Amino acid sequence: MSAPRIVPTGHPRSWARPVRHLVAVTGLVAVVCVLVIGVSVIALTTSLAETRPLSARAWGEATRVADDAVDVSWPMPDGSQRTARVAVTDPGSVVGRVPVAYDPQDPARAVVPGAALLVRADRASSGIAFGGLVLVGVAALTLTRLASWARVARRPARTARVRRVRVHRGLLARTWLETEDEPRRWIPVAFDPVLVVIPSPTEVLLHGDPLRDRTVAARVGAAWLPPSGRVATHEPGGRVIDFPTRPDETAAVRAAVTGRPLRQLRMDAVLVVPAPVVGLLWAYLDGGGFPVWVAATAVAAALGLWWAAFRGSDPS
Repeated sequence: MSAPRIVPTGHPRSWARPVRHLVAVTGLVAVVCVLVIGVSVIALTTSLAETRPLSARAWGEATRVADDAVDVSWPMPDGSQRTARVAVTDPGSVVGRVPVAYDPQDPARAVVPGAALLVRADRASSGIAFGGLVLVGVAALTLTRLASWARVARRPARTARVRRVRVHRGLLARTWLETEDEPRRWIPVAFDPVLVVIPSPTEVLLHGDPLRDRTVAARVGAAWLPPSGRVATHEPGGRVIDFPTRPDETAAVRAAVTGRPLRQLRMDAVLVVPAPVVGLLWAYLDGGGFPVWVAATAVAAALGLWWAAFRGSDPS
């Protein structure tokens, strides 16, 4: 690569678009996770309130009477025998000698391992833990990405000639800037409408050295393009689309269209398509039915939109 010309680092004025996009979808993930956590907290509180009076313990015999219930008999402290019908999720697994927890004031209220009441409480606890982990993980990754953008923006800028390429891989399309000088590097950047109207190749300002730094930002006029991943030493895998040397007369119109948030959302929505299948698989494994499917689908859909923003999806 030829010796670059180092120029002063001006304050980028158009950095707000990728930041706003990433923060917005992170907020969406947060809202979905908070809703899942809130519903789970309500379910857990209700289940704990029902189990709190079940303070007495005994060993009993469980006999299956239906596909969702067993009859449990156990001796009381006074020597009498009590029987209660307990709703369970898998009657076949609790037949025989089992521990029993019951209400000493109302022995008809009892549970055994596998009781539907205990399963609901466990599922609610899992919902709280899962929602919390997703929320913390996404927030941490977003803050890390924003902090890295701030660091890259403070690096000295150098001129370089690059070509914009659009790479489709899987369900995601991303913009890469391919350097003209040898050895070539491919720099992934977040999308900005200015990319639609620039010639190819074009001279840009790079914040960082593609030959040494793992992440590099670019500035085209007033538009600042933060890195959406690491600089690649080989051409990115996927279907590569090159752009013409000179944009045609419709480029300005297309740039205005691709810059709209609704356009970005519509293009990123392709990553939402697998969400119902993910929710169905989760509900099947968990056995939680429709409510679990809805929660898992909502979380998967929000994560799909967040992943598109995190990876710098190209809506053009």
